[in-house]
Amino acid sequence: MAIVKSKLIKYLKKSYPNFLTKDLEKLVDIILNEIKKTLKRGERVELRGFGVFFSNIQKESIRRNPRTGEKVNVPQKKTIHFKMAKDLFKKLNNEKE
Repeated sequence: MAIVKSKLIKYLKKSYPNFLTKDLEKLVDIILNEIKKTLKRGERVELRGFGVFFSNIQKESIRRNPRTGEKVNVPQKKTIHFKMAKDLFKKLNNEKE
């Protein structure tokens, strides 16, 4: 099950009932926008205990369309990668620290 932004805000509202919902929405928007801006600049985003987001540049290449077999030129583009922290890995796999 994926978590969407509205569900995340509901969880935050349960955990922090003193905050207004619109303030929590602003907080989540600010955090996500800062992550986007940082990745767009080509820098890493490290969230301790959670993981690291970083961008790579995928080189321009010539690939094949599987349906038609025709060769297609794919331009250079940025891709986003995520590497989880060891703490998160241990929690997901129920390992003792």
